[in-house]
Amino acid sequence: MIDVVLPVLDEAAALPVVLADFPPGFVPLVVDNGSSDGSAEIARRMGARVVTEPRRGFGAACFAGLRAATTDVVCFMDADGSLLPSELPRVAAAVAHGTADLVLGARDALPGAWPWHARAANRILAAELRRRTGATLHDLGPMRAAPREQLLRLGVQDRRFAWPLEMVLRASAGGWRIAETQVTYRPRKGGRSKVTGSVRGTARAIRDMAAVMA
Repeated sequence: MIDVVLPVLDEAAALPVVLADFPPGFVPLVVDNGSSDGSAEIARRMGARVVTEPRRGFGAACFAGLRAATTDVVCFMDADGSLLPSELPRVAAAVAHGTADLVLGARDALPGAWPWHARAANRILAAELRRRTGATLHDLGPMRAAPREQLLRLGVQDRRFAWPLEMVLRASAGGWRIAETQVTYRPRKGGRSKVTGSVRGTARAIRDMAAVMA
């Protein structure tokens, strides 16, 4: 079994679709980060384990999920319907088999899924990650897998949008084997992304990541 951490902030429209698509062997661990639309209740009704993280922030929710997870390997993915849970086995496979320490899902975007400003920022970020880490990365990868205990010991400090970036940088510095596999990226199910949904959201994420890069 593999726990899958899903940070959630007002994803009532997407959660039923996401949770219904979970493959056997993967267990949804929903971290409610202050939703006001009943997301937590929907997740519970659908059989997901729900953890509450009152401190706002994407990284805060991810860290709360990591601490609550109990499986040797843990996955992370967005809960907005843009990613396919059915692709989790491919992302987790190398970590589960011991041939990689961190696997990122590089997004193969369908039309309308990835706004130009977010795509451009990601391209620049990926190039900088390749330069700093030497890993062949093309995306920061919102779907990812890693060993739970090793990830806890990695000591990622950011609790906002730079959590995924700091994880990669610390993993590289620690000599982790980092790999990438392609995953489908489709338009989200309802609402607007807190990061890629607006230029302002993307700029906020870039600010957090720039601080970690520095």
